[in-house]
Amino acid sequence: MTIRLHDSKERALRDFTPLVPGRVGIYVCGPTVQSSPHIGHLRSALAYDLLRRWLAYSGYTVTFVRNVTDIDDKILLNADGTEEEWWALAYRVELEFTAAYNAIGVLPPTYEPRATASIPEMQAIITRLIESGHAYATDDGTGDVYFDTASWADYGELTHQKLDDMEPATDSDSRGKRDVRDFALWKGHKTGEPETAAWVSPWGPGRPGWHIECSAMSTKYLGTQFDIHGGGLDLRFPHHENELAQSRAAGDGFANYWLHNGLVSVTGQKMSKSLGNSIFASELIAAARPVVLRYYLGAAHYRSTLEYHDGALAEAEAAVSRIEGFLERAQRRLADTRFAGTEVLVVPDEFRDAMDDDLAVPQAVAVIHETVRRGNAALDDEDLAETAALYGQVLAMTDVLGFNPLSPEWAAGGRHDDAEARALAALVERLVDDRQAARASRDFTTADRIRDELGQAGISIEDTPSGAHWSLDG
Repeated sequence: MTIRLHDSKERALRDFTPLVPGRVGIYVCGPTVQSSPHIGHLRSALAYDLLRRWLAYSGYTVTFVRNVTDIDDKILLNADGTEEEWWALAYRVELEFTAAYNAIGVLPPTYEPRATASIPEMQAIITRLIESGHAYATDDGTGDVYFDTASWADYGELTHQKLDDMEPATDSDSRGKRDVRDFALWKGHKTGEPETAAWVSPWGPGRPGWHIECSAMSTKYLGTQFDIHGGGLDLRFPHHENELAQSRAAGDGFANYWLHNGLVSVTGQKMSKSLGNSIFASELIAAARPVVLRYYLGAAHYRSTLEYHDGALAEAEAAVSRIEGFLERAQRRLADTRFAGTEVLVVPDEFRDAMDDDLAVPQAVAVIHETVRRGNAALDDEDLAETAALYGQVLAMTDVLGFNPLSPEWAAGGRHDDAEARALAALVERLVDDRQAARASRDFTTADRIRDELGQAGISIEDTPSGAHWSLDG
C-alpha cells in the first residue's frame, strides 16, 4: 500500500511521492525559545517523530530539519537585559526543549539550525523579493521591509482565504506599511532594543521577521523545493501562509506536502496561557515514566485534538503495562527453549496498512493490543511457536512507534525507579521468596495464603520454569 498523507493545502489525502526516489526531506517548525516547553510542544514534536520513524521503516532515507527560532519579539520581551540577556534566555530555554524531547524519545533532527545563524540567507531572499516587486523597504527611515501581499495573486492559497477577508498583520506595527495586511520581512532596529539584537543589512540595522526565518532555513538545508513541511495547526495562518507566499514569490518551489498536527485541550478547553491551563513538559515528566508519556502523546491521531484530563496518564500507564507484561512474560517463557531468538521483527500487514493511511496510529495501536491479547492466549496454551511469532510482531510495532518498554532507553524510567516503588518491590519480593521456600518444603497452605494475600493487594504471581514473577494487576 502506498503511503498517503493529508495535505493541508489540498485539504485531501494524497499518495506520497518524494521528489527523489528513496529519499525524503522534511522541515518542521521548531520552538520559539521564549519560555519553557509545554504539552503542546511535546505533542507536535512527537507527531513528526512518528512520521520520520515510519518513513525510515518503510525504506526511505530521511533528512529531518527542525529549526530553533532564537530571535523574536517575545524573546526580547521576556529577557530583562539585566540579569539575563536575550541570547542567554534563548539558549537556556532551548536546552529545556532539547531535554524534554530527549525524555520522550524524540530522535535528534538531522539538522537543527538556529535562526540567528541564517541571517545572510534571509537577507538574500528579501533582496530577491524586492527586486521582483513583491516586497518594499519603507521610505520613513525605519529600515523596515514588508512583503507586498497585494502583489502576489496566490496569497491565501494554503488556508483558502481571500486577501480582502484577512485581518491586519500583527507581527509588527503598521509604520510605513502600504497595506495593513503586509507582513514584516525585516524589522528596523528600534530605540531601546539591545544592540546585540541587530544585524547589518542593506536597509539598515535590524533583525528578521518571524516568517522569513523558516523560508531561509528550510531551503538552506533541503533545497529550494522539498517534500514535506510540518507544524502545529495554529501555525497555518499566518506563519505558514506567509512562508509559502514569500518563498514562491522569490522563485522557490518550496514544500510539496503540508502537514499540520492538532492541538491540545485540557478538560475540554483549548490550552492557553490566558486561561492559565498550560501543562508544562516538566510537570508531565514528573507525573509519569517517559515511555508512558510517549504512548499517551502519540496514541491519538496526529491531526486530532489531544484531550488531557485527570486519569489520562493512568490510562496510558495501564495500556503500556499490558504490553510490557506480555513482552516480559514471553521473554521469560521463551528463554532456554528452542524458540528463544527465533522471533522475526516485522510488523503485521494490519499495522502497516494503518500507518500507511495518514499515520493512523490509533488503529496501529489497536493492532498492538490485539496481538498482545493473542500472545497471552498462546502463552496460556503453551503454544511457544505462536508466542515467539507474536512476541516479534509486538517488538517490531512498538519499536517503530518508539515505545517498546524493553528498549534500553527507557530503563532509567522503569516501573521501580522511585523510592515508593523500590520499597514495594522489596516487600513483595520478600513475600515471593517466602512463598517459594514454603513450596519447596511442601507447605502449600502457607504458599497459597501468601499468594492470596498478594492477590488481594492487586499483585499477581506467575510461576514459570525460571521461577516466580510478580506484577501489579492493571
